[in-house]
Amino acid sequence: MPLARSLSVTSLTGLEDWDDDFDQEDAILFEIAWEVANKVGGIYTVIQTKARLTVEEWGENYFLIGPYFEHNVRTQVELIEPPNPAVRRTIESMNSKGCKVYFGRWLIEGGPYVILLDIGATAWSLDQWKTELWDSCSIGIPWYDREANDAVLFGFLTAWFLGEFVAQCEENPYIVAHFHEWLAGVGLILCRIRKLPVATIFTTHATLLGRYLCAGNVDFYNNLQHFNVDREAGDRQIYHRYCMERAAVHCTHVFTTVSQITAVEAEHLLKRKPDFVTPNGLNVKKFSAMHEFQNLHAQSKAFGLQFGSVHILFIAGRYEFSNKGADIFLEALSRLNYLLRVNQSETTVVAFFIMPARTNNFNVETLKGQAVRKQLWDTANAVKEKFGKKLYESLLVGQLPDLNKMMDKEDFTMMKRAIFGTQRHSLPPVCTHNMLDDSTDPILNSIRRMGLFNSKHFYKERLHFLFFPWIMRSLSGACTVMGIPSVSTNLSGFGCFMEEHIADPSAYGIYILDRRFRGVDESCNQLTSFLYSFCQQTRRQRIIQRNRTERLSDLLDWKYLGRYYMYARHMALAKAFPDKFTYEPHEPSTVQGFKYPRPASVPPSPSLSRHSSPHHSETEEDDERYDEDLEAEKDRQNIKPVAMITMNITASSMTSSASSPTELCSPSSSIIDERN
Repeated sequence: MPLARSLSVTSLTGLEDWDDDFDQEDAILFEIAWEVANKVGGIYTVIQTKARLTVEEWGENYFLIGPYFEHNVRTQVELIEPPNPAVRRTIESMNSKGCKVYFGRWLIEGGPYVILLDIGATAWSLDQWKTELWDSCSIGIPWYDREANDAVLFGFLTAWFLGEFVAQCEENPYIVAHFHEWLAGVGLILCRIRKLPVATIFTTHATLLGRYLCAGNVDFYNNLQHFNVDREAGDRQIYHRYCMERAAVHCTHVFTTVSQITAVEAEHLLKRKPDFVTPNGLNVKKFSAMHEFQNLHAQSKAFGLQFGSVHILFIAGRYEFSNKGADIFLEALSRLNYLLRVNQSETTVVAFFIMPARTNNFNVETLKGQAVRKQLWDTANAVKEKFGKKLYESLLVGQLPDLNKMMDKEDFTMMKRAIFGTQRHSLPPVCTHNMLDDSTDPILNSIRRMGLFNSKHFYKERLHFLFFPWIMRSLSGACTVMGIPSVSTNLSGFGCFMEEHIADPSAYGIYILDRRFRGVDESCNQLTSFLYSFCQQTRRQRIIQRNRTERLSDLLDWKYLGRYYMYARHMALAKAFPDKFTYEPHEPSTVQGFKYPRPASVPPSPSLSRHSSPHHSETEEDDERYDEDLEAEKDRQNIKPVAMITMNITASSMTSSASSPTELCSPSSSIIDERN
C-alpha cells in the first residue's frame, strides 16, 4: 500500500532534521487503547493530541482500535464505510459471526480512522475466553472484577480482528500493533500466543501495582528493589491484573514507558527494563496575536481588581488525594497563609481544587453567590450608563461636569441595596456542590482540620479555597504551553523530563519539588517556599517568567516528542520482520534532548531583582528595559544540540526474550518469579 507521509520537526535551533530512509510501504499501524474515543483518563489526551502527527506520518494506513460506547460515538465519531478493502472484509466477517464492529472517523484534529469493538455484544463468550486465557497463560480472572472482564473481552476481540485482518489481506502486510496499558494487554498476549505476524509495542503510562503502592502511604521509590511483587499484588486483590500487565510487558517486541521514573518503576515491578522512553507531548499552537494568557488576564482583570493583588493557584487531575499531591498542597497552603499574615502581605491567594467527586447537586450558597455577583454587576452597569449619559450631556454644551451632581440619591440607594444584598449569615462555601461523602471526603476533612475556612471577613483574608468536584485532567504540559508557571515533582514524568532538559527549571517557571529524597515535612516547606516566592514577585517579574515558561513549549511539542514513538515502531518492525526491515542506530536507548541553559538575563527572583526599599513601585520596575525577543534569541543560541536516540539492532537481537509465547504468559514461569 502506498504511504502518504509528512514528517515535521521542531523549529528549535540545534536540532538537525531527522533524515530517515525507513521503508514503510505496505506497513499498517493499529493503535489499541481502552481510551480511544472514550474519555476516562490522561491516555485519552495522549492519543487524541498525538493523532494528527501519526496521521501525517502513516496517512491512510493508521487505525485506532477502542471499545464501542454509544454515548461517545454520538458526539465524537462519524460512522462511515471502511475505505480499506481488507478492513471492510474483516468487519463484515466478524459481524456475520455475532460481533458488532463499527468503523468511523474520530472527530478530532487529524481525523484518524477508528475501529470500535462492542464488548457487550460478545459478553456471551466471556466464560469461554476466560477459560482459554487460563489454559494458555494460567491467568485466572475472578467473576466479580468487571474491569478485568471487560479487558478480557476487549483483548480477545482485538486479537480476533487482527487475525481476521491478516487472513483477509491479499498480500502479507507488515502490521504494527501498539497497545496502551494493561486494559489492552490481553490482545497483545493473544497475538503472540497465536503467532500472528504482528510487530507489537506495549506502553505503560504508570504501572498498575505502582499506583496501588503509592496510594498505600509507603516509601515507594526508595524501596522499589525490596518489594515482593507477588505478595503485594495479592494483598491488594489485583494479582490477576498484575499478571495481565506483566505478561504483556514480556510478550511485546518493544516495551516503552512515558517517563524515566516510570521506567525505573517498571524495571523493578514488572521485571523488564523498557527499551526506551516515549515522553508525552502536546500540539503546540503559536499565536501571532497577543499572548493568550495575557488575553485571559485582561478579561479577568476586573475580577482581580476586587481583591487587589490576586494570585490563583490550582491543582487538577484524578481524585487521588496522596498520589496527586493534594495532601501536601493543602499543608503548604496552610503554611503560606501563615507567612502572608505574619508578613502583613497585601497579596490575596485563591486556591482551586478541581478533582472529580460524587455529588448530588450544586451548593445553594454557591448559586446565591452567583446571583449576588450578577446583581452587583448589573447595578454597576446601570450607574455607569447614567453617569456616562450625564457626562456626555455636560460636554455637549461645552461645560466641564460637576462631579457632585453626576450621581443622585437614587444612584446611591441602588448601590447601597446591592451592597446589603451581599451580606450573608454563614461562612462562604468551600465547595461548589453538595458532596455525597461530605464527612469522609479527604480534602474537606483536611480543610476542617486545618481551620482553613473562608471567614466572614472574606476581603481581609489572604487565602481562600474553592473545591470544584468536576472532571479536569492534569495540566502541567498545557500550563507550560500557555505560559503558566507550575509546580511538579521529581516523581512525575513531567518533572523528571524538565529537570533533564533545563539547567534551572525555576527560572523558567517550572518548580520541581523533591519528593524522592526528602521527608513529607521538608517537601511541604519546599513547596511553601515556592508558593511564597511566587507571591512576592512583582508584575514585571511575573511577565518575564510567563514569557520564559511559554518558551519551553517547543520542548513539549509532538513534532519533537513524536519521534520517540516513530523509533518504537521502527524497532518493533525490525524485530518482527528482520528480513524486510533493518534499523541500525548508534548507541543504546538513551533519552536526551535539548538542554536549556540558565536565562541570559537575571532570573525573576524577588531576592535578586527587588529594590532595597520594601515599598518600591511596580511602575519603576516597568521602566527597566526588558527585551523578550533578545533574551529568547540568546537562549536559543545557547541550547545544547539534541543527542539523537539510538539503538543497536542486529539480526541476533531481534528475537523475543523468551523461548515461547506460552512460557512468556505463565505466572509460574520467569514472568512472575525473580530473574537472575
